[in-house]
Amino acid sequence: MKTLKYDQAESFKIAEGVERRLAYTDKMMIVIVDFDGPTAQPDPPHSHPHDQVSYVAAGEIIAVVGDEQERLKEGDAFLVPSGVPHSVQRLTRHVRLVDCFTPPREDMIAQQ
Repeated sequence: MKTLKYDQAESFKIAEGVERRLAYTDKMMIVIVDFDGPTAQPDPPHSHPHDQVSYVAAGEIIAVVGDEQERLKEGDAFLVPSGVPHSVQRLTRHVRLVDCFTPPREDMIAQQ
């Protein structure tokens, strides 16, 4: 059985105050991302060819997807279709997002 135990998973620092843990199969990926905050502005937008669902596990954010934005709190989620620019602004001291991608993000796998 393949598992992702948070306190035992290797973490990868991807920027100052941002680290992630990941697990994946051939068709799906889960990524737990911890952010320091708050931030005054949203992060720069980015896009990718993967469909994405992001669950707010801790903290509060403003999710920006395309031309829309919405304030979300713990327990909320947002969806990002393939190719749509998106970003988040962290509103609290700590934010944890649980991102799911399909297909898996080969760029993240390569950075392990």
